[in-house]
Amino acid sequence: MYLLGNVLVGLVALLHLYFLVLEMFLWDTPFGRKAFALTPEFAAESKTLAANQGLYNGFLAAGLIWGICCGDDGFAITLFFLSCVIIAGIFGAMTVSRKIFFVQALPAMIAVGVTLMAR
Repeated sequence: MYLLGNVLVGLVALLHLYFLVLEMFLWDTPFGRKAFALTPEFAAESKTLAANQGLYNGFLAAGLIWGICCGDDGFAITLFFLSCVIIAGIFGAMTVSRKIFFVQALPAMIAVGVTLMAR
């Protein structure tokens, strides 16, 4: 169960690294515009804001990876950063799109559940 928890936390971290790449580097490309359903004009105007958001996703991924690397001592770190992901996902679902709950918050909630059960 411990290994499964770490794998799930790792997947949440990888997901946030993917968000980082999308938001920081691909935002105004055809792929990025399609992923977020953006017009070329809006993508160009909001590129700096998206890059900032991508950086925050990178920090979330870094925190989750840090927690995993600390082993048992990283339990609180992992739970803290998963909680941040869940809160961000719920806020995004409430303010932008319900889809964000399923893409961001739900995987983190599952990771929290498995991590707590492995404890």
